[in-house]
Amino acid sequence: MSAIDACPIPEGVVVPVPGVTLWQLPTPGLGDNSYLLRSGEAVAVVDPQRDLDRFEAALAALGGRLVAVVETHVHNDYVSGGPALAAAHGAPYLVPAAADYTLAHRPLAEGDEVEVGAVRLRALATPGHTAHHTSYAVVAGGAPVALLTGGCVLVGALGRTDLISPEATEGLTRQQWRSARRLLALAPAVAIGPTHGRGSFCAASSGGDQTWTTVGEERQRNPALLITDEAAFVAQQLAGLPAYPAYYRQMAPRNRAGQPGWVPGPVPSLQPAAVEALQRAGGVIVDVRPRRAFAAGHLPGAVSLGLDDDFATYLGWLFPLDTRLVLVLEEGQDATLACRQAARIGIETIVGTLQGGVGAWARSGRPLRRYPVISFDELSRLRGDGAAVLDVRQDGEWDAGHIPGARHIHVPDLPARLGELGPGRDGAPPVHVHCAKGYRASLAASLLDGAGIPVVAVDGAFEEWAAGGHPVSRGAER
Repeated sequence: MSAIDACPIPEGVVVPVPGVTLWQLPTPGLGDNSYLLRSGEAVAVVDPQRDLDRFEAALAALGGRLVAVVETHVHNDYVSGGPALAAAHGAPYLVPAAADYTLAHRPLAEGDEVEVGAVRLRALATPGHTAHHTSYAVVAGGAPVALLTGGCVLVGALGRTDLISPEATEGLTRQQWRSARRLLALAPAVAIGPTHGRGSFCAASSGGDQTWTTVGEERQRNPALLITDEAAFVAQQLAGLPAYPAYYRQMAPRNRAGQPGWVPGPVPSLQPAAVEALQRAGGVIVDVRPRRAFAAGHLPGAVSLGLDDDFATYLGWLFPLDTRLVLVLEEGQDATLACRQAARIGIETIVGTLQGGVGAWARSGRPLRRYPVISFDELSRLRGDGAAVLDVRQDGEWDAGHIPGARHIHVPDLPARLGELGPGRDGAPPVHVHCAKGYRASLAASLLDGAGIPVVAVDGAFEEWAAGGHPVSRGAER
């Protein structure tokens, strides 16, 4: 689908459907999309993120009046901005029935409808991703013209069904089988806007790069929907699911209770002595500079988390949400962007930035740490000398192909398993750590370096290894 007008909403995409206009506001760092539905002067918002300044700007650009804020399910991957947005505009907060919200809300059950100007949002019970999951048909002229499918039907994938409990997983997967087929019984031209997309750990598989799809497209290409046997569907959906971030466990309770919106504000600058004292008291120094700059010189014990789309995911995966954090930036980087990404998953404990960055730290007479960075081609030459290799990718990535003789520890598991990598001492053989692209390898290298374990970061794409003619092992041996 292509836009018919330049979108007046920052980060939005305009997609036409008969009788209604939908705007999609993506949050690439979490692989999610929110939606604004406009008909005449009425606007509804579906699955809003917590940084509401984006939504307020969108509403101001659209004009009209907010008449409803709607959720497809209790989210596990981010703190919802729904309650705060609804309260700010005096609009009803509409959520799936039986979702156990404890804040003020209006429940929507199967077949319930919400008027949005000349069109309606019709609730369709589609359990699977969660037990209470609800999709919404945008009904115009008596027929659905679009679907907002949340975590049910995605682009080339379906939402995963194992986030609630092991006991509930198989039953939810069978419900997902029926829910997805119910939606795809609609007309082929019906547009689909999912909440979860590529890069979301709420998806059962990687899916496609598009953010919009149609019923007809998903009938033809969605691997999960090409299976005609329910038992085979269950087996495929539950095979090889990736690990999901630890912070997910805390999102649903927070969303059921309701959280305030996030408001951007100034981030204090801290002198090196204050940063040093905070670290001694248990705080964490998070260095958001590019990974090669980190390797070339960083504060002892700092963690490398580049300020890109993966930042919040791994921040919340590695550290409790109440951890006190100090950022180290390079010139031109925006501390507010880091705070925004962190706040989306409930982290509001970034207490400041290191004033003057790494240079000010060094000028104060405090030491810096460094480690080498090499390519996969250089690693291939070192392996002949018995170099120790650590692969920090997900299990499924390892099973699909890995360096023979490498050790495998998924990066979020590394802090608890550092003792397996040998004592930290000068002169010990270094650990050569790699991932798929370099981001997780830099994070892992910083954790090893902080523990005093000699390390070399391999920066590059793992595809380079096989492309260079080097041996690859496959299977689950670890």
